[in-house]
Amino acid sequence: MSRAAVDTGLPTPDELQRAIAAGLDCEWLQVAGDGQHFDAVIVSAAFEGRSRIERHRLVYAALGDRMAHRVHALSMKTLTPEEHRRVG
Repeated sequence: MSRAAVDTGLPTPDELQRAIAAGLDCEWLQVAGDGQHFDAVIVSAAFEGRSRIERHRLVYAALGDRMAHRVHALSMKTLTPEEHRRVG
């Protein structure tokens, strides 16, 4: 059996990226990780006027139960489109 055919039960970066995109309108979205630890860059107009904690809550809501049961660690950079343009 190929390694790709084995279900480890661990989420993939693609799975998390799809879940975030389904729950949050993103201008830019990139997720990387190893199944337990993930890094995400998320650019969304929904972050306008919100604190970092509020932005993270929006992402957690999009991920739903994955955060409580399947994702060990998620580091997020949450930016508005304007902030993203400024930082490049």
